[in-house]
Amino acid sequence: MHFELSDRAKEYQERLLAFMDEHVYPAESVYMQQMVESGNPNFHPPVLEDLKKTARSLGLWNLFHPHKNEEWGSPGLSNLDYAPLAEITGRSPYLAPEAINCNAPDTGNMEVLELFGTAEHKERYLKPLLAGEMASAFCMTEPAVASSDATNVELSMTPDGDEYVLNGRKWFASNALHANCKVLIVMGKTDFNAATHRQQSMMVVPIDTPGVTVLRGLPVFGYLDREGHAEILFEDVRVPKTALLAGEGDGFMISQARLGPGRIHHCMRSIGMAERALDLMIERAQSRSTFGQPVAERANIQDWIAEARIEIEATRLLVLKTAWLMDTVGNQKARTEIAAIKVKAPEMALKIIDRAIQVHGGGGVTDDFPLASFYAHQRTLRIADGPDEVHKRTIARMELRRMERAAEARA
Repeated sequence: MHFELSDRAKEYQERLLAFMDEHVYPAESVYMQQMVESGNPNFHPPVLEDLKKTARSLGLWNLFHPHKNEEWGSPGLSNLDYAPLAEITGRSPYLAPEAINCNAPDTGNMEVLELFGTAEHKERYLKPLLAGEMASAFCMTEPAVASSDATNVELSMTPDGDEYVLNGRKWFASNALHANCKVLIVMGKTDFNAATHRQQSMMVVPIDTPGVTVLRGLPVFGYLDREGHAEILFEDVRVPKTALLAGEGDGFMISQARLGPGRIHHCMRSIGMAERALDLMIERAQSRSTFGQPVAERANIQDWIAEARIEIEATRLLVLKTAWLMDTVGNQKARTEIAAIKVKAPEMALKIIDRAIQVHGGGGVTDDFPLASFYAHQRTLRIADGPDEVHKRTIARMELRRMERAAEARA
């Protein structure tokens, strides 16, 4: 295993760090001011478009995309080379990822459209997404079933002549309240009687299709995120048969293809969030004194700082190993590691953010610092991209199979 970054990746790392220092961090206060003054939690602040324009002019655009394409501005980085870049954007999670067009769920949706979309889908949706001119949402989770098991989805996609008719309810459709959201990728069932993993299909649905009603944006720990986490009702929504991605019954296969890279991107950003939380913890501990002694000299605070560094480095190594495996042997053979980082990364980040909040005292739970929103984001991540329990189940089953195969080999 070789985790040394390529010279090309190091160059992008330096350029992205400079972009963060010169443009993103100074824009954070402007972003907050514009959001507050708008009075609209889903307002699209002009400062974000300014950052996107700057990022694209600097060649910091579509860095997530694994295929080099000059038209799209994609340099064609490997997962291993992209890992430290995604980590850097995690330090300012509400600005940096979208500023360089590497934000979820658009990245995953772009990959789906590229792999499984028709020529029409690519022209109408993929190109504007790659250009940062459009936003998209992914509709899989449902309020009436345990969506941690994707085979439970109940939204129906009934064939009717040259159309499908969609009926059902989705929620936590992130990005659906984004001012630029134009299209939904929807998972439902085209055949309730087929084999368990062949019942589901995915379709492209314009958000303004008659019968699509965005009911509300769901708060997350009291936060109404700018892009929104929408509950959406589908009532007799008619889409043409050409809306189908891949083929009927391929929905589960598409979802697995989509979640591989997306999972690791979230974990990379979690490390960046933990790094910033640690920086804030140290700065606060050095600037405050209690009972006649700087907080930074307290033994328990020094333990927290040391443990944070150890945990960040250990998690980063696991993420880099996973990225390397995805590049060299593919997502399927990296299943154990992908599942492991989905458990480890947010768990690690949560612990460090929680301790940083404690060091900040009352300020840590306010919006004067980013820590409270960091905490809400990371706690949600332990559910949003598959609950910890599902990932642990995957790991356990892989380990059990490994031992069974070893026993068979010895027999």
